[in-house]
Amino acid sequence: MKILTLIGGIGQNSLNRKLFSAVKEIVGPEADLIEFDISQLPFFSQDLESDPPDYVTSYKDLIREVDAVWFITPEYNRSLPGVLKNAIDWGSRPYGQNLWENLPGAVMGASVGNIGTFGAQHHLRQILSYLNIITMNQPEFYFNGSQAFNDEGKLIDDKTHHLILNFWTAFREWIGKHGVNAHQVEQPLFQSKGLEVSPQTRSTSH
Repeated sequence: MKILTLIGGIGQNSLNRKLFSAVKEIVGPEADLIEFDISQLPFFSQDLESDPPDYVTSYKDLIREVDAVWFITPEYNRSLPGVLKNAIDWGSRPYGQNLWENLPGAVMGASVGNIGTFGAQHHLRQILSYLNIITMNQPEFYFNGSQAFNDEGKLIDDKTHHLILNFWTAFREWIGKHGVNAHQVEQPLFQSKGLEVSPQTRSTSH
């Protein structure tokens, strides 16, 4: 199972990168959590979308290959970071070539405040709903991580470990139920300047 993991915190000491490391350790060999450095994506522009840079093309190719997507987001000013929104936009364009279509997804996030990224996740879910990502609704994961990690960034809070494990168990079942491999799949092809022939959408029949 391949899961694209998009981390909205791009700083070296990001709390959400520490959360990702804990998630990856707990998931272990059950799935391949593939991280992509979204900080290197250029700002989305319609001037580039039909003939994107190679880095964008590699990112799009990766989206086509995975079974699910996992968003781990901080909260900036009661919303998600611009760098994460930019990565989502690149996967949805050009118009009519939404690579997120029918892809199972999950959302979590960490902050040093008690609301634990509630605002960011709420806004993110609105975006994912429009893009028709099949986002898991429960369990939710709002996390105050201010005391959960040691100086080396390792998770030391047993309660949080248990919550992550429960979240992963639910997401694994969600992917099994809604993933493209669980249904017959039709993948229309498109041809656009600068891009190879590629799947347009993931469409499933139930």
